[in-house]
Amino acid sequence: MPVQFRDYYETLGVSRSSTPEEIKSAFRKLARKHHPDIAKDKKTAEEKFKEINEAYEVLSDPEKRKKYDEYGQGWQQTGGQPPPEWQQFRGPGTGEFQFGGTGFSDFFEHLFGNRRGGGFSAFGNQGFTEMPERGQDVQADILVTLEEALNGSVRKISFRKGKSDQQETFTVKIPKGVREGQLIRLAGQGGMGAGGGQAGDLFLRVRLQQHPDFHVEGGDVYHDLELPVYQAVLGCEIPVPTLEGMAKLRIPTGTQNGKKFRLPARGLPLKGGGRGGLYVVVEVKLPEQISSEELALWKQIAQLHEKG
Repeated sequence: MPVQFRDYYETLGVSRSSTPEEIKSAFRKLARKHHPDIAKDKKTAEEKFKEINEAYEVLSDPEKRKKYDEYGQGWQQTGGQPPPEWQQFRGPGTGEFQFGGTGFSDFFEHLFGNRRGGGFSAFGNQGFTEMPERGQDVQADILVTLEEALNGSVRKISFRKGKSDQQETFTVKIPKGVREGQLIRLAGQGGMGAGGGQAGDLFLRVRLQQHPDFHVEGGDVYHDLELPVYQAVLGCEIPVPTLEGMAKLRIPTGTQNGKKFRLPARGLPLKGGGRGGLYVVVEVKLPEQISSEELALWKQIAQLHEKG
């Protein structure tokens, strides 16, 4: 079955020459628009949100973006099929794996999935002897939401090996506090062994779903809070998003740009128990347009400062 090409640049509405900052800005704008918690049509929004995340997963990573760009250049010449060097699931004891339920498309898996491990064969004294060969270990990425990382979840993962029409489905437990890059092992679900050798394992590598309001560092969650300059100067009480809804944060008078406020136990679960924190990082936003009345007031403030 042909693998459908996905234009990640088109998905995010950016050009191939876009900077990382432009790509990040486009992602945040689209992610806020299509986040399932906000959109009315949640099913459609969820699929769109996954597409946006997949595109950002690739284009925000320099190595993946380079690989994708190289692949895209030869797309028309391959008749819509990935070139042989990109078929990373093909090999002794593996065949081709087609996944469902990981949160990523078949196109993504063809480009960025890989296999691990291997076995061996040897020549005996009486000629060629096939020794038991363990099947290849197979690895695929699985997209995990921050809510799943916070609470844990159970997911259904399906895959087909090679040209088989038989689809196998397994229940996968996403543990609380799971981290970016962590491997979830499904023993014996990789490539078939040879000569009586045991099957390899399937490893699901966790990729935390990008969120328009948060980024994660270890067990801590960070939120960038844009504040108008007058709120930073005068202080205020303002609602801020957390993984479990909104919370109120008091901004003291004279808050500086870059100031961090910590809300304890609002992050992800920690290995030793408890939870990390939520860090709210202030970004003081200067006005882009100033009315004549506002300008007059700023001049008065400047004169007060000059008088000392």
